[in-house]
Amino acid sequence: MQRKRAIVWFRQDLRLHDNEAFTEALKNAEELIPVYVFDERVFKGATQWFGFPKTGKYRARFILESVNDLREQLRALGSELYIRTGKPEEEIFRIASECKSSWVYCNRERTKEEVEVQDALERRLWTIGQEMRFNRGKMLFHTADLPFPVTHTPDVFTQFRKEVEREISVREPLPPIDQKLPPLSCELESGEMPELTDFGHLPFETDPRAALDFKGGERAALSRLNYYLWESDLAASYEETRNGLIGGDFSTKFSPWLAQGCLSPKKIFHELKAYEAARQKNKSTYWIVFELLWRDFFRLQAKKHGDRIFLRGGTRNRPDGSLRNDPKLLEKWIAGKTGVPFIDANMREIAATGFMSNRGRQNVASFLVRDLGVNWQMGAEYFESLLIDYDPTSNWGNWNYIAGVGSDPREDRYFNPAAQAQKYDPKGEYVSLWLLPQTSRLPS
Repeated sequence: MQRKRAIVWFRQDLRLHDNEAFTEALKNAEELIPVYVFDERVFKGATQWFGFPKTGKYRARFILESVNDLREQLRALGSELYIRTGKPEEEIFRIASECKSSWVYCNRERTKEEVEVQDALERRLWTIGQEMRFNRGKMLFHTADLPFPVTHTPDVFTQFRKEVEREISVREPLPPIDQKLPPLSCELESGEMPELTDFGHLPFETDPRAALDFKGGERAALSRLNYYLWESDLAASYEETRNGLIGGDFSTKFSPWLAQGCLSPKKIFHELKAYEAARQKNKSTYWIVFELLWRDFFRLQAKKHGDRIFLRGGTRNRPDGSLRNDPKLLEKWIAGKTGVPFIDANMREIAATGFMSNRGRQNVASFLVRDLGVNWQMGAEYFESLLIDYDPTSNWGNWNYIAGVGSDPREDRYFNPAAQAQKYDPKGEYVSLWLLPQTSRLPS
């Protein structure tokens, strides 16, 4: 008699803790086939309009590390992570046909390209009598718990925050998968892990000036969470330090692991609540939750407004006709050669590391739009290419916000780079770090 098999398609949920799709598959199937597909369009393709590499070397390496970490953990449980490179709708369909699975479980994605892939796979599975089962994996809150339908999500963050904080609580994260998993009885090649060079990138060393040497994977994510809360007590001073610019301790740095789903936002929330109970509860610990609320808000905005977050008019559908596609000005901005030191330092940091502080992102985005008059979509696509912590809804939602076409109630928000530098880099240490030749900073 054929055993009930389920494919678990890992996407941006590269973890064993609080993984709804994996947990549900484990309940309903006798055998599991965990799969990760390196989508050739994502890892070898270009961004939609302006042709940047869709996944730059920093994020590509981080994802490779994260997938390998997941594979090692699954092998320790007696299972395997089956690796493929190609199109998920083709590769997973092929496995489903060969192994005669009953279902494909995955955590649902909500933005255009990801939806097109999952819809294409679902249509193919129907032709062989198999079905997709979708779960939730990205948000702090479950949409079913929200005090409003997704289509009625407030368009201003403050209103959203007040409603959810007043009316709902965060569910407990699901326990990690730690039991031995049943062996797979069908023959299936495990597949080789690709290397960075397979995606057109040369191996590289982390820049010594980088804020943090980010390592991909769930185990690194949980280690960072433990360090930031329990080992260092940095959570207790986050509100005072969050606008810092240099080093690993001024902010949580959880974002790369959140973006790839190596770390669950619910896990962060409840670990933080345990920290508050055991150590201290203050404005800083609340501000960490505040940042998680922004992530949910942008994801819900994308669900509500769909593709508008990617279009020039943003979620307001009000394009600014004065902004232009100007490759020369864009290149000066990218190269950190605008002549404005605070802007140039931030742009050189992202080019060298794939990371930039939130304060820096707000400033360089404002400068591109307000000072240079360049179409904000060009900056958003550059960030999409380069950021180690790129997440579609957070990236494009923030660019909508800065460009005045999104959720910001102030259409004319402007970050004066001189004033910002004076406030956040008064001694010029950050500018010196990224603009002065490295030899000039060596001790005598």
